[in-house]
Formats: sequence, structure tokens, C-alpha cells
Amino acid sequence: MTDLTTRYLGLTLKNPIIAASSGHTSTVHYVKELEENGVGAVVLKSIFEEEILNEFNEHMNSDDEFQSNIEFLDYFDYELKEDSVNKYVDLIKEAKNAVSVPVIASVNCVSAHEWTDFAKKIEEAGADALELNIFLMPSDAKKTGQEIEETYFNIIKKVLDTVKIPVAVKMSSYFSNLGNMIQKLSETGIKGLVLFNRSYSPDFDIEKMEVVSSNVFSKPEDYTLPLRWIAMTSDHAKCSLAASTGIHNAESMIKLLLAGASAVQIASTIYINGAGQINKMLTELETWMSKNNYLNIDQFKGKLSQKNLKNPAEFERVQFMKYFSDRAVD
Repeated sequence: MTDLTTRYLGLTLKNPIIAASSGHTSTVHYVKELEENGVGAVVLKSIFEEEILNEFNEHMNSDDEFQSNIEFLDYFDYELKEDSVNKYVDLIKEAKNAVSVPVIASVNCVSAHEWTDFAKKIEEAGADALELNIFLMPSDAKKTGQEIEETYFNIIKKVLDTVKIPVAVKMSSYFSNLGNMIQKLSETGIKGLVLFNRSYSPDFDIEKMEVVSSNVFSKPEDYTLPLRWIAMTSDHAKCSLAASTGIHNAESMIKLLLAGASAVQIASTIYINGAGQINKMLTELETWMSKNNYLNIDQFKGKLSQKNLKNPAEFERVQFMKYFSDRAVD
């Protein structure tokens, strides 16, 4: 019988499929449905640092009376934060009582400021781990790449100084030396890295002349980005790696495990195919393992990582010379 268990963040998961932070992990009802369909762990929908700050600013600007009462502002600020955090804490507690799989809290953050106090409450609520979803758009021409990178390390340090539960970082691929950044982050004391977060991308409506959202869901072919970087870094990273973005089926999941991932995070495929897609992926994973005589995931995990390839330079290639050399160009 095949054994699908895997280790991620120091936790034992019954299988490598993690439901990523999304609308499908925003309520206990959804979380229970995911467990019923076989998921190995869930990352609760993120609490946003900026969401709390924006809520406070909206109320501040809506009434001039607020502007003239500093003491009330301090109280109001505290109350707003407490309301947002308490709702999230309740979600963690209810989810932990409702399911047996690991429940991972998530904070979507852009700074190392006041929100780090939330981490302790998340731990006290019983979360099995905390995922920091950090994405800093490198759009400020006055900031150097080093300054942006430093923000990551400041956030991680503050959180690790606050909690004892395992901490993972869901990171961006927007770095001048991504391989070096992955390695440095893995050495901070975090237990896991998720490659990569999927950010909002704008588009244009040329009829209404408006800025709109582009494709919300990932595409099945998007898995090749985390595939390359997990294959290149899994042998050297000092923490476990999870793949995210573009994992829509069992085939892409297997490929990421072969690259060296300990787990995969899925969201878009659940929206598109329903929670039953989890069970389908697991069934196909078991079939593939049996066909190839693998009794457990460790027997093939990382088998196609860069270190184990006959030609490791395949992951370094950035040009299409071989692909296009034999094809006629119109």
C-alpha cells in the first residue's frame, strides 16, 4: 500500500496537498469540505495588514469629530484592530475544533510594524503554523533592491521573536538574484518557503477605458516557474519547500515532488473543478506511485532536482535555441 505522508514545516501531513489561502479556506464550512475531500492541510484565508489599516483610515476620514479627539482615536484604533483580529482568532479556534488536519494561519504583510503583535494571538488560538505572505512590489525607484530584501528579514525576525510555532514565508519571484534570496531566507530560522505567491495584476478595459483585474486564476502551465526554482534550490535550502501557482492536477503535483517540494499548495483548481479535485489528484498520485513501484513519497522526492540530473545546466538555460533551431520561421 502506498504511503502519501510527507513532512512540511516540521509537521506530518497525511498527503502533500495543502489548500492555499483563498475564499475556500475562509469559513469552517469550507475547511471541513476540504478535509472530507482528502486535503493534507489548510492555510486559512489571510488576514491583511493593510486591510486593518485601511478600515481605520476610512473611519477616521468619514467624520471630522474624530480628527479633534486624539484620545478617542487611540481607543478607536485599538478597537478596530481588536475586531479584525478577534474574528480571525475565532476562525482559527473553530477550524481547529472542526478538523484533524493541520490548520495554518496566514498574514498578508508588507511591513514589520504593529501587525506582528497579531502573531502571538494566532499562536494562542491554536494554529499549527503561521504563513507570512510577503510581496513588496519593486516599483519605488527610490528604494534599492537591498532595502526591499531587508524588509523580508525584518518581518521574519520580529515574528520569530514572538512565536514558537513553525513559520513559513510565501515569497515573490521578483528578486535580482532569486536563488541567493531563497537560500538566505531559508537560513533565517523559518521552517518553510512557499514558491511563489500569486499577486494581483492589472489589465485595461479598452471600451470603458478603465483599469481592471487580469486573470484571477493561475493557468496549468504556470507550474514551470516554481518547478525550476525548487529543482535548483531544494538540495541546498535549510527548510522545507512547498510549490504554489499552476498546480492544477496530479501530473504537475508529481513533477513538483520530483523537483524536491515537500508539499504543493492549490487554489485555482479547486475553484475551477471543485473540492473533489483533491481526491482525484490523490488517487492519480497513488496510481502513478504503484505503477513505478514507489511505496512512499521520500523514494522519489527530489529525484529530478538539479543535483540529481545528468545535465544540471538544463535548469540554467534561458534561451530557446534548441527548441527553435529546427523550426521554420514565417
